[in-house]
Amino acid sequence: MAFMEKPPAGKVLLDDTVPLTAAIEASQSLQSHTEYIIRVQRGISAENSWQIVRRYSDFDLLNNSLQIAGLSLPLPPKKLIGNMDREFIAERQKGLQNYLNVITTNHILSNCELVKKFLDPNNYSANYTEIALQQVSMFFRSEPKWEVVEPLKDIGWRIRKKYFLMKIKNQPKERLVLSWADLGPDKFLSDKDFQCLIKLLPSCSHPYIYRVTFATANESSALLIRMFNEKGTLKDLIYKAKPKDPFLKKYCNPKKIQGLELQQIKTYGRQILEVLKFLHDKGFPYGHLHASNVMLDGDTCRLLDLENSLLGLPSFYRSYFSQFRKINTLESVDVHCFGHLLYEMTYGRPPDSVPVDSFPPAPSMAVVAVLESTLSCEACKNGMPAVSRLLQMPLFSDVLLTTSEKPQFKIPTKLKEALRIAKECIEKRLIEEQKQDTLTFVMNCGLSKIHQHRRLTRAQSHHGSEEERKKRKILARKKSKRSAVENSEEHSAKYSNSNNSAGSGASSPLTSPSSPTPPSTAEHAPF
Repeated sequence: MAFMEKPPAGKVLLDDTVPLTAAIEASQSLQSHTEYIIRVQRGISAENSWQIVRRYSDFDLLNNSLQIAGLSLPLPPKKLIGNMDREFIAERQKGLQNYLNVITTNHILSNCELVKKFLDPNNYSANYTEIALQQVSMFFRSEPKWEVVEPLKDIGWRIRKKYFLMKIKNQPKERLVLSWADLGPDKFLSDKDFQCLIKLLPSCSHPYIYRVTFATANESSALLIRMFNEKGTLKDLIYKAKPKDPFLKKYCNPKKIQGLELQQIKTYGRQILEVLKFLHDKGFPYGHLHASNVMLDGDTCRLLDLENSLLGLPSFYRSYFSQFRKINTLESVDVHCFGHLLYEMTYGRPPDSVPVDSFPPAPSMAVVAVLESTLSCEACKNGMPAVSRLLQMPLFSDVLLTTSEKPQFKIPTKLKEALRIAKECIEKRLIEEQKQDTLTFVMNCGLSKIHQHRRLTRAQSHHGSEEERKKRKILARKKSKRSAVENSEEHSAKYSNSNNSAGSGASSPLTSPSSPTPPSTAEHAPF
């Protein structure tokens, strides 16, 4: 497809951040192997689910590919003999289910292309790198001054966004990076407004925004070129990672977990908040703040990927904030994402879960105060503070910023109105998703209670039937007779022993019949 062609009609724009869950429903043994039937579900609606069939070898192949992440994943070991036994298959099914649970609940793994293709081959069968290369090659036919040096494989987390190392032919020593991205589900701008705004990005000048060298777009994708930074992003600094390495290798399992110095946290945090306030004041939607979208230039942070919201791409943290109905504007999304970023700068790793009930010791209580205002249960329940409020908090209020660059980003009035409408549409989709998730959750809880009530009613009905009462009376009589016989035998034996003891000259007091032995609990012990 040529770069300036329109996308195919009816193209499905999936939200790749919606979590996939997987449950093994059954297994079937064939002549030489076993197949596992897996029910995969997108989001929390059971209606949005499908079946896939996988062999153990498929799991093994996926696991080998995921080894780049450096994690110890719990894939059950291979077995050459006895691998068709029913008990072994049942045990292996449990192990494979545990493996699926681990990879689908890991935020980075669950969003990677390898896992998506394994669980949803129908929607993730395309070769996105090849598609990107075709689009980029078509573009450079009319722009011969640029030259592709090499693809930067998997350096980002997005499945539909690819990167290439570039150079200008008459400046061979200068390195640049090209990013190509497909449209996302939140693209609400008209094609004309979308292309105009993308081409406007190189004119944006701000001390804390990473400059765009070149930008263009068609109706289906966008292509942007920036200078390549050897030092990498803020996340690379935190994780001591090499910028060119794959995302899974860099960030899944850091060798050393260590937060930044307090002064770095204060300075970087203040710079990021300043640029967020600038964008909010301009009415420019962002919604994509995370440590990989912050480029480091000496002691200065510069925000990346302003084009993401124009393309309609979902946020890295969407699966977190979509749970909380009070986080329903892009401004509040930015503040919540800033909380994630601040946590990572402070502790050297992301939070285990959100909301955060308690925070580990931090370099300053002022840090904890900001974290509590953005990540705590109360904050997620009641809503996020404004960026201007965060700037007034003690952690950032005394930070002095020294820059002579004057912020400049002129957006024509017509495009400002288009941005406002697109922003409202993005927020509306988020609110509708939050409502639907809440409704589905309530319905699922309601159905669960209904099923529990029905089971209880059936049990009570069965237990109280005439037939059951007769059975219980018969069992009670039999038990009573058996107990009487056992007591009689025991009494006779003791009487005989007493007489024998008396005959030998020894005296022994009579004992009462022993109490019945309680039923053994061994059969109910956990495995």
